[in-house]
Amino acid sequence: MSSPSEPPPLVDPGGLVLMLSIGFVGAGQFAGSFTELFHRHPGVGDVVVTDVLPQRADELVRSQGLAGTAASFEELLASDVDAVAIFTQRWTHGPLVVQALRAGKHVYSAVPMAVTEEEISAIVETVRETGLTYMMGETSYYNPATVYARRKRESGAFGRVFYAEGDYVHDMDLGFYDAYRYSGGERWRATASYPPMLYPTHALGGVLGALDTSAAHVVSVSCLGVADQRRDGVFDRGVSAFDNDVSNATALFELSDGAVVRTNEMRRVGYPSHLRESRFRYFGTEASFEQLATVSVWQDKEQVWDVSADLASQAATSVDDPSLAHVAPELRAAFTSGHAPVHDVGRLPAEFAGAPNGHEGSHQLLADDFVTAVTTGTLPPVNAWEAARYTLPGVVAHASMRRGGERLPVRDLGNPPTA
Repeated sequence: MSSPSEPPPLVDPGGLVLMLSIGFVGAGQFAGSFTELFHRHPGVGDVVVTDVLPQRADELVRSQGLAGTAASFEELLASDVDAVAIFTQRWTHGPLVVQALRAGKHVYSAVPMAVTEEEISAIVETVRETGLTYMMGETSYYNPATVYARRKRESGAFGRVFYAEGDYVHDMDLGFYDAYRYSGGERWRATASYPPMLYPTHALGGVLGALDTSAAHVVSVSCLGVADQRRDGVFDRGVSAFDNDVSNATALFELSDGAVVRTNEMRRVGYPSHLRESRFRYFGTEASFEQLATVSVWQDKEQVWDVSADLASQAATSVDDPSLAHVAPELRAAFTSGHAPVHDVGRLPAEFAGAPNGHEGSHQLLADDFVTAVTTGTLPPVNAWEAARYTLPGVVAHASMRRGGERLPVRDLGNPPTA
């Protein structure tokens, strides 16, 4: 045991990391919420940052008192950090994750996991080969509705869940134009046309996160898309880096247990996404659960109960917080919402009291999941295999949409190793 004058050990005799150092790749609008949480976590030591725009990394380190910056991703991988957190553009994650794992780093990644089946498979296989921790930070896993439905399913209250729906309903006019300008530079319109079904996890992860995916994973999908009509250079195939003109898409998934799931990815929609951008419905043989923008109900064959209060998250910080000055006002609620009554906050470190939170209370729980997994050598809930089940069906759905809705099989990459 260390004497009081010595720093705590960083690695125990069994090789587990006890005090995690982590390097952030990307210092954009979303990263700052998580650098602060990891910085506060008692299981984390140094937090360093790198960004292709060095001034953004410098400012984030200065404003939060972090350990420092790295000049590049490669320099970060060559350093002695134990883990990296990938917060780069959504279509770049796959190769960066594999490169980091090959460099011996544990990986936390923002969504989506990757954008092709090959990239997703490569991550799963690399995690299997290296034994390192990979976690996808899917906020819908801790969406209050998903938490509520997961508990009801585990208790048997639904009976058999035979149909469920998940919607990611986020209109471009409500902050996305500013977000893409911030991240995309002069050619932001080319990447603002990112295909909806290649960002599937907020909708599909919220549904599957309430189910047992070892028994109920996606096996096929048919998807249709709606071509955009705004004609402002976004979702324009002549401009799009992804050859995409679809702004709204709907997919129908078949699950391995015979159930059916429908998800929507909507970017042009008259809906208050600043109030609730992901919403869910689950129908069982004995009971069901449904959400609207501000109302949630549990119902059986005889009664309806308004459970909105159980799922309502309270503000953790103000939307006027100076740290959110670079975030469009319409998007700030996603960075300020706190926990709901259904969340298990007792598991969180005391250092998180008063810390920022977001996406209906999920941020703190996700950060703690990753640190716990690395420092205890256990699987995080949204591990590589679970992440693949949330992501790959969307990739195949996009292919189905491009083929006029043709029903396509979805490969399952299996369950995590048991030992």
